[in-house]
Amino acid sequence: MSTTTREEDRGMRAVLRVRSAREADSRLGLQQAVNERRLAGIRVTEIRRRIAETHTFATGDTGSFLALRHALDALGTQLLEAQTAWETSRTVTEAAQERWRQDRTRLAAIELLLERRAEERRAEARRREARDLDELAAQRWQRDRDARLVQGGAA
Repeated sequence: MSTTTREEDRGMRAVLRVRSAREADSRLGLQQAVNERRLAGIRVTEIRRRIAETHTFATGDTGSFLALRHALDALGTQLLEAQTAWETSRTVTEAAQERWRQDRTRLAAIELLLERRAEERRAEARRREARDLDELAAQRWQRDRDARLVQGGAA
């Protein structure tokens, strides 16, 4: 990459760095949101398992019955809170995923633009080289022709 090329794309490369950092941040945010959703799902599953494993009250005194009822009420409350947290984590995960997609799309647009600019510069360099080679060939032909004329005139 020449100095001119670097100067031409300096602003776009700055935008690329910013967009790249944003995309990386949003990707990390998405990973964190997905992990929190997974943990919230595990918590819901664990509470459901604890409720399912709770023994039914068959016999015993009133205190035992009330203790079991209180424990099940507490588990039910925990389950509702865990389900709410799980649903909230779904919303957060979807928002994080959408943000990452937007950031990735913006980053890809800048990368594509820089690549197109680079390709245009390469094409221009090829055209310039072809023009220079044509000019050199024309000069060579002219020299050869002049040399033949001089030789033909001297003979």
